[in-house]
Amino acid sequence: MDTTGREAAYPAARPRRLRRGPALRRLVAETRVLPENLVLPLFVKEGIDEPVAISSMPGQFQHTRDSLRRAAHEAAEAGVGGVILFGIPAHKDERGSAADDPHGIVQEALRDLSKDVGDALVVMADLCLCEYTSHGHCGPLEADGHVDNDLTLERYASIAAAQAEAGAAVVAPSGMMDGQVAAIRAGLDRAGFAQVPILAYAAKYASSFYGPFREAAEGAPQFGDRSGYQQDPANAREALREVALDVAEGADMVMVKPGLAYLDIIAKVAEASPVPVSAYQVSGEYAMIEAAAERGWIDRERAILETLTSYRRAGAEQVLTYWATEAARLLR
Repeated sequence: MDTTGREAAYPAARPRRLRRGPALRRLVAETRVLPENLVLPLFVKEGIDEPVAISSMPGQFQHTRDSLRRAAHEAAEAGVGGVILFGIPAHKDERGSAADDPHGIVQEALRDLSKDVGDALVVMADLCLCEYTSHGHCGPLEADGHVDNDLTLERYASIAAAQAEAGAAVVAPSGMMDGQVAAIRAGLDRAGFAQVPILAYAAKYASSFYGPFREAAEGAPQFGDRSGYQQDPANAREALREVALDVAEGADMVMVKPGLAYLDIIAKVAEASPVPVSAYQVSGEYAMIEAAAERGWIDRERAILETLTSYRRAGAEQVLTYWATEAARLLR
């Protein structure tokens, strides 16, 4: 008998014992999210005098160089692990010339941040051409309108060297071109940046969750879509093949993008990958939670931390999230 007079033999196993109170739950938690696990994506736009609000991503902005510096300082003070920059040039052309212009907006912003917060944050640069080309695709086009894979590799190698020269601590190629990591690694090494690591978007899917980002980065394709180079959401084994190829070509870290609909892919990649794994909590995920919270349908802060925990539980060492600074403050 227990103290209430009931038979104590049933149930013998009582997992609820370890759920009694927040201190005990924290003590036995299997998965932890720390501020240093988070990377903040930031947009910087050429030719604006004030930050421009992104309508589909409440609380996010296209930054000026000055407001970008303030956002990076806030992230550093909150303990965020890194930032990743996306640039929006004033002028675009078919080859994306602004992407490797030494005085292009991302290169100027990289110089600012590497000087300001480079000791406190890992300053990363997204490496692609979709924000810089007039047609919105991730590389120069062939006559039939398809992306010219090998010509694009030449452009990526040049962009990587320009970003490293400007102060990028990590370059992150996101175009999903065949052979992009090998080309970028060779380009960095030739330019004297053998120490600069590559975070490869190794498993990037042709997803419906990118819509708000395309407003933020002003990089929507002017025709067609990106399914000719991004992965089919139906495929899992293909992600493992892409990761293996990128690692063999010299990737120092690999990424899965998007996240919530691809937690199984994150888990498979984390199990197979010999290098650290990142995951991107993309703009559509951000927008859905913000919209539901604004309507009172979900608890916003709990949803943010729960989704970040799911990425870490699946095996991601780093999570790129637009909530990085806010989440870091909540976690601290």
